[in-house]
Amino acid sequence: MIEGLKVVAFDADDTLWSNEPLFREAERKVADALKEFGDFSFISDELYKVEFKNMEDYGFGAKAYTLSMIENAVNLSGGKLTGEQVMLIIESGRNILHNPATPLPGVEETLAALKEDGRYRLVLFTKGELHDQERKIKRSGLGKYFSHIEIVSNKSQREYSILCDRLGIRPDELMMVGNSFKSDIEPVLQLGGWGIYIPFEVLWKLEHTEEYDHHRLFRADSFNDIQSILIP
Repeated sequence: MIEGLKVVAFDADDTLWSNEPLFREAERKVADALKEFGDFSFISDELYKVEFKNMEDYGFGAKAYTLSMIENAVNLSGGKLTGEQVMLIIESGRNILHNPATPLPGVEETLAALKEDGRYRLVLFTKGELHDQERKIKRSGLGKYFSHIEIVSNKSQREYSILCDRLGIRPDELMMVGNSFKSDIEPVLQLGGWGIYIPFEVLWKLEHTEEYDHHRLFRADSFNDIQSILIP
């Protein structure tokens, strides 16, 4: 048991349910349709450049990704993209929006156990496009486990500090659980909080960062490991 811990916050995408594989599937489908303009590696690298450039205007999520895929395709084709190719990109993006948000193994069991235990306030703190995230939370059926749900456009020290203020806690009373060391773990550790890092099978390029050990950091191989960390 961690002395003084009051709130356990959870990331959503690729922590509670699978998400990134849908983006990778869309990327491969679109790259295959554009293979006349380059191989997968080249098209993927160019897409990442477009995504990075558009981040400030579009933010995160399937809609932003779809717009970037269209822009990248127009660039690669020299403006000669066909209507059929445009529709394929749009449908690929729409498939991401239809993510069933099925809870990953151990997720619901662990959230139920933590809620029943009652010693921590459970919070969902995720970034992305508001409407898309709200629908995934609803489809997942996990909203009932959280006393506070917040969707933000970014997760840096600033956003975590605001979250602590909103919840009326100090950073050292917060534990963040997530699959991205860059967005879920490092900012909280830097503020003086705690982290449980659960790597997922796929990680978006923009989330890659150097990882390190820390005395307030726990690493978990599965979601079920959280119970042994938080419930003595």
